[in-house]
Amino acid sequence: MTNSIFATSVFFRLTIGGSDLGAFHTCSGMGAEVELESYAEGGNNGFTWHLPGRVTWTNITLTRPVTADTAKIARWLDETLRRVEPKDGEIVALKPNLDPIIGWQVFGIVPVRWEGPSFDPAVSQAATETLVIAHEGLRPS
Repeated sequence: MTNSIFATSVFFRLTIGGSDLGAFHTCSGMGAEVELESYAEGGNNGFTWHLPGRVTWTNITLTRPVTADTAKIARWLDETLRRVEPKDGEIVALKPNLDPIIGWQVFGIVPVRWEGPSFDPAVSQAATETLVIAHEGLRPS
C-alpha cells in the first residue's frame, strides 16, 4: 500500500511587484488554453493536422474575508490604476500552518476587477473582497 500525500491548503499568498498583498482563502481560474488550427492535407483523407497557435491565459480570481490586508489591495490598486503597468508576481499555496506547498510565478499582472465587501446587518457572515487579475503567463516557482 502506498501513502498518498495530497496538497490541501487554506490560504494563497499573493505578491505583485515585490509587494505582499496578503493571504486569500480561495484562488481560482489558473489555466491556459491553446488555440488549434486544423489543416487538412491534400491526399490524406483520414487525417487532419492540428497545429498549435496562440496561448490564452485565463483570469485569476482571489477572494478572502475583509482583514487589515484589504488596505494593501486598496493602496496597490490606487498606485496601479494611475499608471497601469504589468508587473510580475507570485501566488503560493500554503498549508494551514502557513508552510508553502507550491508556488507559481505570474507574469505581467494587471488588475481586472476588485469587488469590495457588502455590509448587511441582516446577514451574519463575513464581509469578503474579490480581486480578479489578468496575466501573461504562469510558471511553477
